[in-house]
Amino acid sequence: MKINLNFSYRSLNYLGFIFALSLILYALYAQYILNLEACPLCIFQRVAVILAGILFLICAIHSPKEIMAKVYHLMITSTCFLGMGISARHVYLQNLPPDKIPSCGPGLGYLFDTFPIFEVLRMIFTGSGECAVINWSFIGLSMPSWVFICFLFLIFISYLANWKTKNYLF
Repeated sequence: MKINLNFSYRSLNYLGFIFALSLILYALYAQYILNLEACPLCIFQRVAVILAGILFLICAIHSPKEIMAKVYHLMITSTCFLGMGISARHVYLQNLPPDKIPSCGPGLGYLFDTFPIFEVLRMIFTGSGECAVINWSFIGLSMPSWVFICFLFLIFISYLANWKTKNYLF
């Protein structure tokens, strides 16, 4: 018995959007229901997921052909690589020895109110103590590790949906 799966580019782009939306909904669930406080790096990872999701949605609605589809793939991939870099930095901070963890800084709102944007970004990415806390894990991986893996999955979906040139993939 052969199973025939017809996934169009458009449906795969909608899948990427739904996956990104699911990630954001779980992040909000973890923050407001499980009471896990989001650190600055968590918030920037969310921004990258939201941007990737918006690009998937635009691509699904637009349903581009050939060159434009590849441009969308490159934009989605770039956004995901940015998110992966943030996730990797977060995992790095979580795996530092206790004596090497940077001290906790002021809140993100205070930083944006007080300092120029590039100074805020520099302070956030040089680390903060609250980003080193692991308060959630699943099968031994912390949430930023899972977000990194999810970004890889989003890149894979984008590749299938937007880099291929046939109408149906499977």
